[in-house]
Amino acid sequence: MKALLHILVAALVMGLAFWAYRENYQTQAAQRQLNSLRNQIATTHARNAMLRAEWAYLNRPDRLSELVALNFSELGLLPMMGETYSRIDAIPFAQAETAQPVDPRGFDIVPQDFPPQEAALP
Repeated sequence: MKALLHILVAALVMGLAFWAYRENYQTQAAQRQLNSLRNQIATTHARNAMLRAEWAYLNRPDRLSELVALNFSELGLLPMMGETYSRIDAIPFAQAETAQPVDPRGFDIVPQDFPPQEAALP
């Protein structure tokens, strides 16, 4: 009986050692994947910062003014001034429809200002 207990304890220790061995390698693999993701995130942040700086450089007002002046014959772009805008009342908006309100249940809706009908007296 004592030998069987020793064999069971030895098997239990071996099983726990195998479990710890697997957990250790899985943890190391997860740490490598985490480091890889951190490197990708850092690379993406650096690339985004470079693209923002390049965007700011290419959209300098003096550069854009120069490009507009160079391509004025093709584009016909003018500087933005107050005279280039029109008044809001000069825009022909579509007229609002005076549609009768519709009940979603399919009943006719009587407007509130409609005079009530007199009840027919017998």
